Amino acid sequence: MDKLYIILPLVGFLIGAVVFFFIGALYRKRVAEKEIGSAEEEATRIINKAIKAGENKQREMLLEAKDEIHKSRTELEKEVKETRADLQKQERRLQQKEESLDKKLDSYERRKEELNKKHAEADAARDEIEQIRQQQLETLEKISGITQDEAKAYLLQKVEDEVRHESAIRIKEIKEQCKEEADQYAREIISIAIQRCAADHAAETTVSVVPLPNDEMKGRIIGREGRNIRTLETITGADLIIDDTPEAITVSCFDPVRREVARLTLEKLIADGRIHPTRIEDMYEKSRREVDAIIKQEGESATYATGVHGLHPELIKLLGRQKYRTSYGQNVLNHSIEVAHIAGLLASELGEDVQLAKRAGLLHDLGKSVDHEMEGSHVQLGVELARKYKENPAVIHAIEAHHGDVEAHSVIACLVQAADAISAARPGARRENIENYVKRLERLENLTASFPGVEKAYAIQAGREVRVMVRPEEVSEENMILLARDIAHKIEEELEYPGQIKVNVLRETKAVDYAK
Repeated sequence: MDKLYIILPLVGFLIGAVVFFFIGALYRKRVAEKEIGSAEEEATRIINKAIKAGENKQREMLLEAKDEIHKSRTELEKEVKETRADLQKQERRLQQKEESLDKKLDSYERRKEELNKKHAEADAARDEIEQIRQQQLETLEKISGITQDEAKAYLLQKVEDEVRHESAIRIKEIKEQCKEEADQYAREIISIAIQRCAADHAAETTVSVVPLPNDEMKGRIIGREGRNIRTLETITGADLIIDDTPEAITVSCFDPVRREVARLTLEKLIADGRIHPTRIEDMYEKSRREVDAIIKQEGESATYATGVHGLHPELIKLLGRQKYRTSYGQNVLNHSIEVAHIAGLLASELGEDVQLAKRAGLLHDLGKSVDHEMEGSHVQLGVELARKYKENPAVIHAIEAHHGDVEAHSVIACLVQAADAISAARPGARRENIENYVKRLERLENLTASFPGVEKAYAIQAGREVRVMVRPEEVSEENMILLARDIAHKIEEELEYPGQIKVNVLRETKAVDYAK
């Protein structure tokens, strides 16, 4: 029973709780339905309000759009009116211009017609004038007795003679003025340079003569069956000429260094008295060393004499070899030293680099040291050697230009050319083969005699002056100046010569009569 009392309240509590739960659920459902309904009404109200607001906004935007369209249309109509007004103005202007052009075209046509008429009248007048001129020319030809072409030729010849006379006088005045100024300045510079430099000139040949104590020495030099002389010629590279000349043997060789070595070897053998192949070889080696020492010493002496320093040792040796080299009988080493001095003096007179001028003058004939051994001209060989031993570019250019192989582009190169010509042109400095000398004079005379009007031509003063005798009836006094100028130009173009050649044109008129 106690348990029943306990269970029944619990069951009643549970039933009450369930009932209360369902009642609460129904209440909440109703409350929720009310809230949902009110929310739907509120949403409907908001939507309706938004729709109304959107319609109002749409109406406002339509009104604004209509206003904008109206304004744009008004402005467009205004612009169209203005454009039409401008077009109308331009159209009126174009019409006015067309009217003006039409008027001008009419005026032009009228003027053209007038000009055509005037042209026709002018052509008729010109034809009439030409007829009158022809009649006058015919009348003049009849009166004068010469044709029109002859009259033109006469006038042209007269004008040409007058112009030739005036030009000859003008050329003579200009040449005399330039010559006076240039000659005076050049003479001063060259005379100062020459007076301050004096050098000896040695005339050597390609042979050397070795004296013998007696003629028996010739047989010892020849040796048994020519053994000794063959050994000598083979080792030295020189030819030994043993002839009827008493107590002398001639050593011949185009290489001057070899000839000198052979001469010294022969002299040592003669002094020693023992002549056989082994002794010949020993003396040859000793002589060769002596010549090498002399070459080096001469090269150093040349650099000391000229004040040129800093040369490559091989260049000094090449300079020393020039002691045994001659050109037209002039010793090349002495010539190079003289050219160095003269070039330095000329450079000092002109305010140029004296040391550079001396260096270029000393090395200008460098190629002559090896031209017996290598192919090519001494100018090309000198340029190659200078480049090989890193010489100054100005010195290389002076070497290359000192004989006119290339055009001189520097003052130093021109000074070396002048110094070379001065040294070579000294009286007695060089000698030429008599045949070449005669041929050069004959060529000079023949070239001068080839000009029209020349009667005779004589080359005098060793080819440094040519005297030209002209026929007076063919060459006038005015034409003498032009003839001398033409002859000088042709000599410059076709002949090669040291220094300068004076062209002396002579014209002589003789009148002979006899008293009876």
